[in-house]
Amino acid sequence: MRTSGFRHLVQIHADESCLGNQFSDEPRPGGAAGLIERFDERRGWYRRDYFVSEPDTTNQRMAIRSAVEGLRVLRQPCRVVFSSDSNYLIQGMTSWIHDWAKRGWRRRRGPIENLGLWVELVKAAGRHQIEWRWVRGHAGNPKNEYVNWLAVQAARLQKRSRGVEESGFSAWLETQQETGRFLDFFDLPPEPEFKPHPRPPEPPPSP
Repeated sequence: MRTSGFRHLVQIHADESCLGNQFSDEPRPGGAAGLIERFDERRGWYRRDYFVSEPDTTNQRMAIRSAVEGLRVLRQPCRVVFSSDSNYLIQGMTSWIHDWAKRGWRRRRGPIENLGLWVELVKAAGRHQIEWRWVRGHAGNPKNEYVNWLAVQAARLQKRSRGVEESGFSAWLETQQETGRFLDFFDLPPEPEFKPHPRPPEPPPSP
């Protein structure tokens, strides 16, 4: 596989949160967050966090934003393994966007929800080679649990990072292990296999 122009293999673990979904008549604050990591054989892990929030939103919006924000902060074209427990996001980027593009960025039934955000994500993803991976949420994956915690904190406190920040994953993991969780977790480098999905289609023309 040709990887010219895509120097680094980067892992992004992302998640979203929307609080108060049970209340239809009150604001639903949301957060989106991610852990970006790259393994260097000499220096080990390089990790950064990012997170954003909205005062009244939906899980679907924040799932898309978790990817938009993570891909935007990458300074150069990369090979990216993007992991999320949002089936909405993963299905959208591996299947739905291609169908929508063939129909002139329309669905068979009704308008595309969150079209503006999908277009932002298509543009951000177009710079990279990306393998979109769905992971089961709350299933004992510490990196998925960590970004869920980041997203919930962002939603509750309505805060956002300034680009990327030094990651707190190692300290968070140590605290979790002190309580008996994730004791069988080994922080191994990623597997070399990389199977990028097809590049996203061209976004619709600006109105």
